[in-house]
Amino acid sequence: METLTRSKSISATQNIWQVILASSAGTLIEWYDFYIFGSLSAIISEKFFPPSNPDLAYISTLAFFAAGFIVRPFGAIVFGRLGDIAGRKYTFLLTLLIMGGSTFAIGLIPSYKTAGIIAPALVLLLRLLQGLALGGEYGGAATYVAEHSPADKRGYYTSFIQTTATLGLFVSLGVILATRTSMTSDAFNAWGWRIPFLLSILLVIMSYYIRIRLHESPLFAQMKKEGKTSTNPIKESFGNKENLKLVLIALFGAAMGQGVVWYTGQFYALSFLQKTMNIEFVQSNLIIAAALLLGTPFFIYFGSLSDRIGRKKIMLSGMLIAALAYFPIYSAMDNIGNVGRKTEDVTQYRIESNSHTNDKGEQVMVSTKIHTYTDGTILKTTGSKEEKNEKNEITVSRTNMIFLILLVFVQVFFVTMVYAPIAAFLVELFPTRIRYTSMSLPYHIGNGVFGGLLPTISTILVTDYKHHLAGLVYPIAIALICFVVGMFTIKDNRGAAL
Repeated sequence: METLTRSKSISATQNIWQVILASSAGTLIEWYDFYIFGSLSAIISEKFFPPSNPDLAYISTLAFFAAGFIVRPFGAIVFGRLGDIAGRKYTFLLTLLIMGGSTFAIGLIPSYKTAGIIAPALVLLLRLLQGLALGGEYGGAATYVAEHSPADKRGYYTSFIQTTATLGLFVSLGVILATRTSMTSDAFNAWGWRIPFLLSILLVIMSYYIRIRLHESPLFAQMKKEGKTSTNPIKESFGNKENLKLVLIALFGAAMGQGVVWYTGQFYALSFLQKTMNIEFVQSNLIIAAALLLGTPFFIYFGSLSDRIGRKKIMLSGMLIAALAYFPIYSAMDNIGNVGRKTEDVTQYRIESNSHTNDKGEQVMVSTKIHTYTDGTILKTTGSKEEKNEKNEITVSRTNMIFLILLVFVQVFFVTMVYAPIAAFLVELFPTRIRYTSMSLPYHIGNGVFGGLLPTISTILVTDYKHHLAGLVYPIAIALICFVVGMFTIKDNRGAAL
């Protein structure tokens, strides 16, 4: 009898890890697809928008990036309804194919110089499809894993799903860096940037093969067998006063703050390094990638901790600490990149000249002024008369690079606090028959709207107020509001029966 019990336990363990692997692999790939766009936003702004106004082109690119987030709540409603009626498994198979196909297609779009206004129009269309697909993906994966998990380990098992967003960004940066370092800078800017988009089709095929072998969630399968599934999950989720109250608590007491902390600690940090500090492309991506790698294990730690002490304490603590720490962290980052406060090794800069072929096939002579500072920082100012542009690029010393990695890692640590427990928190908040729909909407409004708009809003604030740190006002305000709302409205349902 003891042997039989142990055998069943081992089988159950193997099943949950199979579920986690299949769900996480697909979700990771969808995040990879989604974040390639953000990771390459500086290059995309040059390729798909008019070159006459680079600042407007970059803001437009961030707006397109945000558009994918804004439509995520609509994807949550469409695919959440499908998931509560047809099932979890087939819904997130569909979202995987839509996401992968859209990402692959972005890699095929001709540049603005070739296709004119058609180029950004196609980018926007595909970006919207990506957002719709992602709106249906997360809720399905989180629900699927949670409904396979024992109550006392729900935070731990669902935390593996929570790692996929950060790992997706990490993988996207890794593929971009591998592509960039395998060719010249000119080749990467000309056509190499398309490779990460095109590679996604291989990852999607692999993930589809893994997911198609899964069975439906046992809770949903049992409910469907008994004829208890919802016929109108949208009406039940948002037409019922009590459930609507839970949706609003989930949004304004948890997901909203979690969304801005997530995007500040990763995407705003990358944007700040590249566009505000002008850190060299490869170095800035290495800084983010290293910080993500250091921070990822803490998703598992805080997910497991939430099974013991509750979800609420960890999430709200992360929001409050992040809001209080952002200004000191970004001030320290800004000081590292501020060459106006540094002392040059020599009073004269040196000039290097070389030529390259531009998009028109013309040979262009490029001159680079190189300043070296006493702390090891190197400032390169590159420009050409033919192309009438100038670009400043900073390479920081190894010591300062390590310091920047630590400063970004601290932000990622805050991300793990607010993000690790939220899947279990949302799953436990809503009943099984409408769970996919009910949890998906507040999650994707919090992340897609409040979080997804962060890069655009923060960039506009910096541009309008001419201050490097003005963009932090938005995430700090949202995180503090969410902390206050969550303190008075959230009840910890840790380990509740599903």
